[in-house]
Amino acid sequence: MSTENSVPFIRRCEILLIEPEETIEFDLESLVSGGDGLRRTLRWRALAPHLGEPVEIDAEQREMLGRISPSRWMAASEFAGDPRVLEQLMQKGLVVARDSGAHDAHRLSDERVRMAYWHPLGAVLHAFTRWDEVDAVKNMKDSHTETALEMLEYFGTPPAEAQRKIVDNAALIRLPEVPNNAFDELMHRRVTCRNFDASRPVPLSTFSKIIERALAAQTKVEVTEDMVFLKKNVPSGGGLHPMEAYFIVQNVEGLAPGLYHYRADAHALEPLPAPDVALEDFVMEAVAQQHWFRDAHVLIILAPRFDRTFWKYRQHAKGYRVVALEAGHISQTLYLSATDLGLGAFITGAINEKHLERALGLDPATQGAMAICGFGWRAQVMETAELDPLRKIWN
Repeated sequence: MSTENSVPFIRRCEILLIEPEETIEFDLESLVSGGDGLRRTLRWRALAPHLGEPVEIDAEQREMLGRISPSRWMAASEFAGDPRVLEQLMQKGLVVARDSGAHDAHRLSDERVRMAYWHPLGAVLHAFTRWDEVDAVKNMKDSHTETALEMLEYFGTPPAEAQRKIVDNAALIRLPEVPNNAFDELMHRRVTCRNFDASRPVPLSTFSKIIERALAAQTKVEVTEDMVFLKKNVPSGGGLHPMEAYFIVQNVEGLAPGLYHYRADAHALEPLPAPDVALEDFVMEAVAQQHWFRDAHVLIILAPRFDRTFWKYRQHAKGYRVVALEAGHISQTLYLSATDLGLGAFITGAINEKHLERALGLDPATQGAMAICGFGWRAQVMETAELDPLRKIWN
């Protein structure tokens, strides 16, 4: 059956970025014949966020994509392109059909992206920086970048630790030194924890207070029954607070180890089904095998609902950025709260997002894991290095 008869109406997917890619491989024949021993291959890749993986296309497919509207349904009969190439693009999911059961999954996925109001570049960034089954520790070992000296040897000298606009220090306007207070001392003790004491549970009251400070709604504003704003202790773009929190609880008094969803409006936990692997294995996969976080008492998956922010900031160039900023605000508040109560905290962006999406049932078109932070009692012995130059933690 021809494409025209089987697919009456078509359109291009909503968001599409096409990039030229060069791959370089060792080529013994090139080396023997006097070349540089490398074989370079150029190809075109289509990056469509609703697909989640790059798709290789040829020049003919690339040109056809430039002639298909992403907003208007076109009758296939009015399209002058090669039906064979059009069918290939539909199979790849770059062209979607309105009335074809064979390609409904691509159309529905594309529609979810459309309804989330992503800015195109933000959508591409989110979709194609997500990891799956990545071992960050192995990558560092393989690249010999585990220590500062190894990084210096591998990468060369880094940019200066502080930017200097003038050379003459005598021209600097020195600011007065103000005596430290309790808040300054708290800030100085804020040291990322990479050593946790798994033998000592966190009291439920301590857990609750840390979470209440960093994530809970302090009050809410009801504009109408279906338009409510929450007031939290962290700033949020447009006051929308899209950040959801999913907990991996490992060692808290009174809480069974497992997965939970946090309800910020009620300061309460919703128990979730257990993962299909041991909790420790689930944690290690989540943090990309960073074993120094394995024994953290609580890990918090920060998973923004992008559609809430993009409801206001539709296709906005800054939308994704303000959501990312919110994760940083929450992390710092969590750090300070945990430090204040004598615990250690951390945050990492080196996570396997797709692993978490599958486990938590997150649709990356509207929601996805952005970072993992956590806290717990610090161990008595430092086995993994922690940056504490002021020696406020490790004397």
